Amino acid sequence: SNLPTLISDRDHIVAAAGVPKREYLERRITPVIEDLMESRRCFTAHQGEVGEIQPVEGLDRPANIIYPIIASGDVTGSVIMLSGEKHTPPTEAEIKLAQSASAFLGKQMEE
Repeated sequence: SNLPTLISDRDHIVAAAGVPKREYLERRITPVIEDLMESRRCFTAHQGEVGEIQPVEGLDRPANIIYPIIASGDVTGSVIMLSGEKHTPPTEAEIKLAQSASAFLGKQMEE
């Protein structure tokens, strides 16, 4: 996917791809992301919703897709795909990619 992607634990960004790592790593996630993770809900931006959720405190890059990472029944973090430069809604392939990444990371954390 061409969307920048972040991986968070329950409090901070722990991995980043497609964006400057120094700018994002160890930054705190916003309360909105924490609430989504706690309620085990996903977020996918639709037309008109792109730009609504800011996932990282202090940075203005909005999220397009958010999936919680669940390992052994517990939420351990999230996969966050940020909005691209054109701020268009995510494609079905990008949504499935985020969902697969979340499931894969959850399985890896269990082992």
